[in-house]
Amino acid sequence: MPATIADRLSLIRQSMSEQAVDAFIIPRADEYLGEYVPEKNERLLWATNFTGSAGMAIVLADTAAIFTDGRYTVQVRQQVDGELFQYLSLVDDPQVEWLIDTLPSGSTVGIDARLHTLAWYKQAKSKFDQAGIKLKSVAGNPIDQHWQNRPNLPQTPITLFSHESAGADSVQKRKQIGELVAKAGADAALISALDSFCWLLNLRGSDVPRLPVLLGNAILSANGDMTLFTDTSKLPANALEHVGAGVSVKDESELEQALLNLGDIKLLADPNTANAWSQLTAEQGGASLVAGADPVAIPKAQKNSAELAGMYASHVRDGAAVSKFLAWLDNQVAQGNMHDEGKLADQLESYRLPDPLYREPSFDTISATGANAAMCHYNHNNGTPATMTPNSIYLVDSGAQYLDGTTDVTRTIAIGEVTPEQKQMFTLVLKGHISLDLARFPKGTTGQQLDAFARQHLWQYGFDYDHGTGHGVGHFLSVHEGPQRVAKNANNVPLLPGMVISNEPGYYREDGFGIRIENLVAVRPCEALNGSERETYEFDALTLIPIDTRLVDKSLMTATEINWLNDYHAKVQQTISPLLSGDELAWLTQATRAI
Repeated sequence: MPATIADRLSLIRQSMSEQAVDAFIIPRADEYLGEYVPEKNERLLWATNFTGSAGMAIVLADTAAIFTDGRYTVQVRQQVDGELFQYLSLVDDPQVEWLIDTLPSGSTVGIDARLHTLAWYKQAKSKFDQAGIKLKSVAGNPIDQHWQNRPNLPQTPITLFSHESAGADSVQKRKQIGELVAKAGADAALISALDSFCWLLNLRGSDVPRLPVLLGNAILSANGDMTLFTDTSKLPANALEHVGAGVSVKDESELEQALLNLGDIKLLADPNTANAWSQLTAEQGGASLVAGADPVAIPKAQKNSAELAGMYASHVRDGAAVSKFLAWLDNQVAQGNMHDEGKLADQLESYRLPDPLYREPSFDTISATGANAAMCHYNHNNGTPATMTPNSIYLVDSGAQYLDGTTDVTRTIAIGEVTPEQKQMFTLVLKGHISLDLARFPKGTTGQQLDAFARQHLWQYGFDYDHGTGHGVGHFLSVHEGPQRVAKNANNVPLLPGMVISNEPGYYREDGFGIRIENLVAVRPCEALNGSERETYEFDALTLIPIDTRLVDKSLMTATEINWLNDYHAKVQQTISPLLSGDELAWLTQATRAI
């Protein structure tokens, strides 16, 4: 294996020369275009040494550039050699435009079409065409050609997920989605999202960190029949019996020929989520593309009663585990034991580990003390974990994958005394959290319409935060599940009963402190308004973990808000106290005491 990044760049340029391309784009993505990338597919890391979760590198004949967002401004300079790469912004330096400005007309830009969406490909090609630059999909990725000792994918067998836990068997689900495919005017659909075909087949896996899925692709016919392309060696003996009639499983190496053999059919595919290669290959085989959203996305997001029961149950146990950690943390602070962020994250997981249904974290725990908490996607593993200091704030954002549900919670904790300003900011964030939690809204309302509920109190004081307020969460699947979300610029997807989203407003003072309060909530019909003129929905909190009242400035809160906090804490106490005892139960009683 080449010893240095300079050696690796030299090999990439050697392949570029052989493939007659003047630039090669390396996104932080793999062929499945998901949020998480297996170690085997960390191509950007191999080429640059950058470990961040978002970025892109572009290699030219004599120079190279790396593009990252504001989260990684410091980290990219620590990890990536400035002698080899120019540091640029993903947002402020659009990559296609940068290439057009950098390369002369007549140049050729190479890509691996498996690593880009069709929407990106078409948009980029249009811009390059106008500039007289050719966009070429190379036959072999230069990194794949030269990456020796490349990590293998996990060989953990595929898990057959219980039909009872799923609330429906695969045959029922495939018939349901097949009808949606036909309704979209298509004969078949490309199901490329990993959590979508796993949900359809009631399968789970361990191929991707933090995401209980298997790698692959699937083609679903309008009649409900389905072909899954994956590593067949990991299938249990009774897998076909489990998924039911109408499913065939083939090795993923056969996907290309299957796409070429589709012939003259109408293929539904999402140009914004499925890779360009798969859709271009299907077109090459004679298929007509029908652009549309993943037909699995909304039905998967609307949890049925069995899925919701699992989500509620897992949150009760998770609430007890996190509460035990918070009790331990308060005890350590009282004794003057100031631990580092890594120790705190490990200690938190130690309380989840004994649960027989626990599998792994649902994302890398954000364990951030003091100024580190002002970086909302901070990862203590990217440097030396900081140690807590007295009279500060600690923020911990964590979640778990349980066999019956997925959790995600953020709590902000007072470490000793805090300032009046910190109490003010915490209380403004809490008021926003309560406002969103108490929202009632008519059928058809989107998360974008509700986002201001969570920001209004910060806005009144001239403050805001730069992340979304809420994301969808899957059922023992992705902790970041679409399409539902709550954000300033979300989408037109209405919030529907059974959807689970996060409620997580925050505030971040650069070089100072960070605050976030996050619960997961489920959308449900508003029974209190059963006589209303319109079908109306509300939220029901899944997360049951105390909110630190030591950070609350009660003078800023209304009677309604105080009642909400006291009622929430009474529910926490009542629900999880049977799972605690001794000092931990005494801590819970104190932490949930009415204000």
